[in-house]
Amino acid sequence: MSEALKVSGVVLPDGRRRDVYVRDGAITYEPVDGARDLGEGWIVPGLVDAHCHIGIDARGGETDAASAEEHAIVNRDAGTLLVRDCGSVHDTHWIDDRADLPRVVRCGRHIARTRRYIRGFAHEIEPPELVTYVQQEARRGDGWVKLVGDWIDREIGDLAPAWPRVAIRDAIAAAHDLGARVTVHVFGEQALPDLLDARVDCIEHGAGLGQETIAQMVEQRTAYVPTALQLNNFPDFAAQAAAKFPAYAKHMRDLHARRKDTVLAAYEAGVPIYCGSDAGGVRPHGTGRDEIAELGAYGIPAFDALGAGSWRAREWLGFDGALTEGSAADFLVVPRDPLADLAALAEPSHIVLRGAVVSAR
Repeated sequence: MSEALKVSGVVLPDGRRRDVYVRDGAITYEPVDGARDLGEGWIVPGLVDAHCHIGIDARGGETDAASAEEHAIVNRDAGTLLVRDCGSVHDTHWIDDRADLPRVVRCGRHIARTRRYIRGFAHEIEPPELVTYVQQEARRGDGWVKLVGDWIDREIGDLAPAWPRVAIRDAIAAAHDLGARVTVHVFGEQALPDLLDARVDCIEHGAGLGQETIAQMVEQRTAYVPTALQLNNFPDFAAQAAAKFPAYAKHMRDLHARRKDTVLAAYEAGVPIYCGSDAGGVRPHGTGRDEIAELGAYGIPAFDALGAGSWRAREWLGFDGALTEGSAADFLVVPRDPLADLAALAEPSHIVLRGAVVSAR
């Protein structure tokens, strides 16, 4: 039986000032005798990084368990208590046995076209194999599959769709038949229509979204994880490729230049947006809260930016969103109002996971 806890303050998202108790890993608003008092603050449901890669390194290769554990701890200590692992070579199911590590929802391993993604990250296959691999990863993951929808085509020297229309249609249908959702890496514009027509469930990055594809996402309730911090790296990607692939470099710079307008257009149209840092590989872990702040800097209101990386994202992934009676006690306590300044998320006094204090200042 875990230690009983008490914390007082404004509970988000409802904004009510309350005394919150934790008993046996769950939230209660009934007083609990002998509960340890954690003090006061703003109480935020555990943060979510909906695009994270635990257990891969910058080269794409599988890390050892110790490195994967370090990734998980860094995320946890930054307040990220739920991760959608958006593709990893490393089998992280062992994390489920660790009550002190974040909850993880897995997509299995990336599925990419041969020589059309970062070496070592993905199963690299051809279209006739796509359905088989989607079925495999649907069974390996936790209700999600991750496809790479576009990448540089070296023959044309620019971004291009990775899969034929029929292959995408059949692969997404196969995942849905198994009860899994499909999320797809897409940088540019061309791959989006076929993916949306096939009823893809989520778009990652999505810098090439436009008026028509945004409207289709709204109609179909297709989720969007912009990975805004990763979009900031597009000029670097362009510079690395400019000598050999000038058209690709120009395209990436153009996508970067309009990234804020693209994300804001999707938000204002009503596309469901969630926060993902793309940690792992070139992006550092523990930056889920920075992704929330970046969306706020784009012009998304603080309440919606925080919801995209907290209560709304938790509900989207099938977990308790608001801290209601009997819900899982996963939350952080911050000393000042994060809706007035999202930077407050970087100053948690306590982080509580599964009803236990896992980090305190």
